[in-house]
Amino acid sequence: MTPLVHAEQAVLGAVLLQPGQLDRLTPWLRPEHFSRPAHTAIYAAMLKLKAEGHPAAATKAGAPVPLAWVTDTLREAGTRTRGLTASYLHSLASACPRPGHGPVYGRMVLEGAIHRSVAQHAARLHQAALADSRTGTVEETLHHAQVLNDVLADLARGWGAEARPVQPPTAHAPKAERLQPAGEHVLADEEFLLGCLTSRPDQLLGLVRWLRPGDFADPGHQQIYRALGALHHRGEPIDQLTVLWETQRRGALADGTLDIERVRRICDPLVGGAAEHFGEQVVNASLLRTAATAARQVGALADRDALAPGQLIGYALHALEPLEDVRRRLRLAHEAEPEPRRPTSRPGAPPPAARIDAARARSRLANTTAPAAVAAASCAALPDRRNHRSPS
Repeated sequence: MTPLVHAEQAVLGAVLLQPGQLDRLTPWLRPEHFSRPAHTAIYAAMLKLKAEGHPAAATKAGAPVPLAWVTDTLREAGTRTRGLTASYLHSLASACPRPGHGPVYGRMVLEGAIHRSVAQHAARLHQAALADSRTGTVEETLHHAQVLNDVLADLARGWGAEARPVQPPTAHAPKAERLQPAGEHVLADEEFLLGCLTSRPDQLLGLVRWLRPGDFADPGHQQIYRALGALHHRGEPIDQLTVLWETQRRGALADGTLDIERVRRICDPLVGGAAEHFGEQVVNASLLRTAATAARQVGALADRDALAPGQLIGYALHALEPLEDVRRRLRLAHEAEPEPRRPTSRPGAPPPAARIDAARARSRLANTTAPAAVAAASCAALPDRRNHRSPS
């Protein structure tokens, strides 16, 4: 029997011996936190009897507990599961070292429930990623990734910990996994995307916001995409030869990641198509690979009983950060490019064309009337000589 099962027996035994312990347990310990169905049924029966006002539930510590508390608990729990006997309830009472330590035993049960819940949701995320990789979709993976994040946040609130990513120390860091070979359709999408970008480099502008070299499954494709991005950033021409030269400068030919014929074949100038579509396919495949890796890492963390719940939650959120980054960039891929903001007119104002014509008319009028205005001002400044006589 594991320490967790001993803790479940102890907390149930504490409530059998001191029903008043329920007041200290009910705010945070729930029936589903128990790992065994029999224990779930017994604790749910105790909660129901207390809610119905059972006299034993108000028994103070040290006072004798009526036998009806045990018999009524057995009767109510028997409606929820089979095989329970009075002797088993008595064994629960004997399994409790100190009835007054019931809340401590309850926290042990809650800690085991947190590990178990994280492991279950990580397994579901892993299964969803594998299923979506076969169908070519990402909806189920996105759903279970969000569920796992929500579960971790809820567990953190229940445990009283802060839901923030924490990098695990070396002793608890996940082991490096061997890369699984990508499917032929994934590699074909990557090659076609690189060919599209080589033949029409202007399409890079729409992809650099959300497509990263790490999204490519093949290391050689990553190097070609880096070369394309470097040439585009420097404003240099992009063609079959310039890409080949850039990959050579980056050492991709010397270390065997790529060879000349492969680069020339991928960067075929005759390839054409919408790069955005294939870019989304590459990011989708990256999302599924990242989700599967993160799910395995979180599951491995949940299997380590030595981790406290706060540590488990922080380490699990850290393992999910790469997946969250791909999710964010996938949302960017589905969003349209922001258009430059145009000046808006005030309510009731004439349209821009009318305002421009009016401004030009005022300018012409000012140019034609300015000389006359100056002459008039000059005349006004001269003295009036009509009634002026010179001195004799």
